[in-house]
Amino acid sequence: MDDLTPDDLHHLRRCVALAREALDAGAEPFGSLLVDPGGTVLREERNETSAGDQTRHPELELARWAATNVAEDVRPRCIVYTSGEHCPMCSAGHAWVGLGRIVYAGSTAQLSAWRSSWGLAAGPVLPLSINAVAPGVPVSGPAPELEVELRELHQRAAGG
Repeated sequence: MDDLTPDDLHHLRRCVALAREALDAGAEPFGSLLVDPGGTVLREERNETSAGDQTRHPELELARWAATNVAEDVRPRCIVYTSGEHCPMCSAGHAWVGLGRIVYAGSTAQLSAWRSSWGLAAGPVLPLSINAVAPGVPVSGPAPELEVELRELHQRAAGG
């Protein structure tokens, strides 16, 4: 794990707030930001799966938006901050669009362990790390400072 900067933690806290908003709206608790090379937040997204489209993850929505709205030569210098490590679908979308570093608050391994401890079945996609899908993408995380809050959000989402 790379050391997270105060700016990283600031953005990750916003991602957790977006995850809480997603959960309150009936979706799974995930939130993400796209930040340009100068540190400006270009876009915020939260999970929008409550209407039945399970591909409406915030990380993939940011990749789609960046493909249309961020110059190709700028994308590798942008950072995606997210409450939870990208799933394989989102990792692939991120890599195909050519975005840069990913910083996440909670890891796939953490989420898988939590879900297992609550007796939940595994999801329909293998719980792979970002770099197992997109080996060239720089990754930082998790953020131990946010683990308790994230676990509580996911436990609430699980009905616990």
